Amino acid sequence: MDRLAASGCRLALPAAVARGEPLQFRAADEAADLVADALGIPSPGEHATVLIPDLVIAPVLAFDRGGGRLGQGAGLVDRTLAQLRSSWRVFVLGLAYAGQEVDSVPFEPHDERLDAILTEAGYSEFPGSSR
Repeated sequence: MDRLAASGCRLALPAAVARGEPLQFRAADEAADLVADALGIPSPGEHATVLIPDLVIAPVLAFDRGGGRLGQGAGLVDRTLAQLRSSWRVFVLGLAYAGQEVDSVPFEPHDERLDAILTEAGYSEFPGSSR
């Protein structure tokens, strides 16, 4: 995050505003005092500027070479990405260990694909990437 900020990127952190709703991204530089969001996760408070990201670094429990991503199972990230992609071009980068790759991740119509994955073994973009 420090390297991105030093290169001029504006950073945002996710904040849950309500259970079952997409995440909101709030300015990280205004997040000196993180507060518990609707899910109890430390996040920038309501006073922080809401931003729309160009890049989302997504958590991954497992991934496949088609850009499938297995998350925590609640659909929060998928809802957030669907909302962003409905009106904005956002690149979704999964961050994982190479050992988290599987042959196939179960994929349902509401699931959102990764555009790329970054592991300790390297970087790969997936077919059909939004780029």
